Amino acid sequence: MNAAPCGSYPVTYYSASTQLPPPYPPLQRNATADVCVVGGGIAGCAAALSLAERGYRVVLLEAQRVGWGASGRSGGQVMPGLAVEQDELEQQLGEADAHRVWEVSLAGLSWLKARIQRHSIDCDWVGGQMYTALKPRQWRLLQRWQAHLATRYGYSSTRLLARAELRALLESERYLGGLYDGNGGHLHPLRYTLGLARAAAQAGVAIHEASPVTGYVNAGRVQVHTEHGSVDCASALFAGNAWLGSTVPELQHTLLTIASYIVATEPLGEQRARALIANNAAVCDTNWILDYFRRSDDHRLLFGGRVNYSLINVGAIAPLTRRRMLRVFPQLADARIEYAWGCLIDITRNRTPHFGRLAPNVYFLQGFCGHGMALAGIAGVLVAEAIAGTAERFDVFTRLPQRTFPGGEAMRRPLLVLAMLWYRLRDLL
Repeated sequence: MNAAPCGSYPVTYYSASTQLPPPYPPLQRNATADVCVVGGGIAGCAAALSLAERGYRVVLLEAQRVGWGASGRSGGQVMPGLAVEQDELEQQLGEADAHRVWEVSLAGLSWLKARIQRHSIDCDWVGGQMYTALKPRQWRLLQRWQAHLATRYGYSSTRLLARAELRALLESERYLGGLYDGNGGHLHPLRYTLGLARAAAQAGVAIHEASPVTGYVNAGRVQVHTEHGSVDCASALFAGNAWLGSTVPELQHTLLTIASYIVATEPLGEQRARALIANNAAVCDTNWILDYFRRSDDHRLLFGGRVNYSLINVGAIAPLTRRRMLRVFPQLADARIEYAWGCLIDITRNRTPHFGRLAPNVYFLQGFCGHGMALAGIAGVLVAEAIAGTAERFDVFTRLPQRTFPGGEAMRRPLLVLAMLWYRLRDLL
């Protein structure tokens, strides 16, 4: 999984194309704060920034480097909504709360764009995102999505693309049609996350990297411990997501980590790259085991997919992901793969985010299910609102039903692998 020693970034296209800042110092003392945030990804950095803007004293602890996990390694695709379809969300939450969740997801897009502008974050933001259909039933699904969002939610940013129009935008014969959303887009995720951290530090947040949390105690005030220090605080937020591990054991039973893989081609040249995706949108298909891809600012193709639920055979990232890429763009057979990497993402059983409280003053955010670029940022804002005494938006998410994975520690991953084999077969039908 592109393991890297503590304090260094894994080798990815993103880390190679970023002027990496000096490390923030490890925590080597007993500190006091209003809030301790655990996790230096998008959710943690957004929460820390939002709390500091409200006048709170904040300490942020990161086990590795800021943006070391999925926040800095993902496909960089930004889209509204959750991983679960909106009509299914209505069944889980009821129509009123489903509308509130949708509005929060749109607020996440607005928050992301506003912070990029306000803090001058150089992260190659490009507007536009497309879903693509490989089969007639998926094309009908996109049509239903578009109609549902337009009629029930008043969402007018999407446009259906019949095959001929999509083919003019996407140099691939693989798809029958698509759905374009001008409100979504894509960006350089590591630079974006680093920009949020920089803004948080400038707002007064004390950031400590190479400071893995070893445990915590809540006795009215919260004591968060690291190997060489501690943070005494009134409130704490755990936002380690897939990398939190056994630090908070009570969160593990609703979460499973999976691996998704990405490759970056060599620079293709501007003309050739533009021909692949003429409108420079981010693209993902509608399979369960989906492909997602986009152009980079320096005219590469970034292509991801091939989810691995068993976390084995990670040494074949480049050739196997390249094979998937060539199904979409066979004309890239001569293009060299320059970078290949994986990232762990956290999924919940019903594909909805898992936000909540372990105690009245201890919060957690996890389970973004691949939709974290916009959702994680606004999730951090919701925690800041809740700590400040306005919890209405946060509490909507706490009402999302969560189910544990069956099979216990020994069997739940093998059972999920079997379930995903079924979904792979369904993609083929």
